[in-house]
Amino acid sequence: MKFSVFQVSRRGGREKNEDRMGYCYTRQSGLFLLADGMGGHPQGEVAAQIALQAMTSLYQKRARPLLSGVPDFLSDAVLAAHHQILRHAGERGMLDTPRTTVVGAVVQGGTATWAHCGDSRLYVVRDGKLLTRTRDHSYLEQGQDHNLTRPDGVSRHVLFTCLGSPSRPLYDVTGPIKLKKGDKLLLCSDGLWGSLEEEDIVSHLSASPVSEAVPELVEIALRNGGSHGDNVTAMAIEWETPDPLESTRGISTDSIIDGEFASTIQSANTDSQVDDLDALDDAAIERSIAEINAAIKRSAERKI
Repeated sequence: MKFSVFQVSRRGGREKNEDRMGYCYTRQSGLFLLADGMGGHPQGEVAAQIALQAMTSLYQKRARPLLSGVPDFLSDAVLAAHHQILRHAGERGMLDTPRTTVVGAVVQGGTATWAHCGDSRLYVVRDGKLLTRTRDHSYLEQGQDHNLTRPDGVSRHVLFTCLGSPSRPLYDVTGPIKLKKGDKLLLCSDGLWGSLEEEDIVSHLSASPVSEAVPELVEIALRNGGSHGDNVTAMAIEWETPDPLESTRGISTDSIIDGEFASTIQSANTDSQVDDLDALDDAAIERSIAEINAAIKRSAERKI
């Protein structure tokens, strides 16, 4: 596989950044994840981190190096993340559970399949146009289609599902779609899409490499959000970068042997308690990406 990837997470006008993101891959498969811890509940950043850890751990167990049944994996991974958050809360006797949205995409066999719960989104841009995007699990976006009735006084923008809530989460699994060279996938929190017009997101992704488009979009969203704006987190992937070694964000998995697994996400065993949840902050994520890219480049240079 050959692809370019770039990710940025910035704190807006909030006290702390509860968003988490990261990706991992084998020789023939990749998993890209983004979670947005929900305010109004305790430890949103913990819920987001647990979600990424649980899903990554399951991916590492099943991608050998390909996943067998990608939709089934995504469904199992979302539920594993949900149950791990509930377990975390139960072991600590929390009266209210940490909660998070999540969106995750698997790229494998030249196709992309994704799952989402909540309002963290995935966009697919092809040839300068929006091919598709996820639909939020809010009364606004899905209320009419699902014949949902809003509780009195509840905003149409409010989510009706998430990971970590007492009830079983609702989530959608979409795909696979066949990827074409140059296709771009954007995973983002509502801090980005809520401050930008959809046309602006598509135009920026279409006009520039992901290493330029993502930071530009994040900066615009932060400016539009102002002093009270939300945290802004985004990750974009461009499929089949012509020469990944020309870019510090380009990745070729050709040099990875079967059985190897690379990740920017701190992994945890979903069957055990999650510890050191704050060990992987934004700076650590960026360092991990740089280290992985440097190792891939050194390996490729040795082959040359």
